[in-house]
Amino acid sequence: MNTRRRNDPAKGGSHYRSERLQQDGGRWYFSTREGTLEGPYSDRLSAREAMERYVTIMNLQLIEPESKLSLSDVV
Repeated sequence: MNTRRRNDPAKGGSHYRSERLQQDGGRWYFSTREGTLEGPYSDRLSAREAMERYVTIMNLQLIEPESKLSLSDVV
């Protein structure tokens, strides 16, 4: 996904992709651009689906990126 959000830098900087899904103690989480770790979810598929909902919410600007809300606060 190459969609730019209004608070993303215009150009420059180093960009890299990393696996956003993580497992810890049998529970699944995903990390966000905003630096939060969302979860836990019972399985990888649930975490992946939640991550996709989160991206949609952020792209539609339903919550401010600087907000301390988590996905569970808005879904």
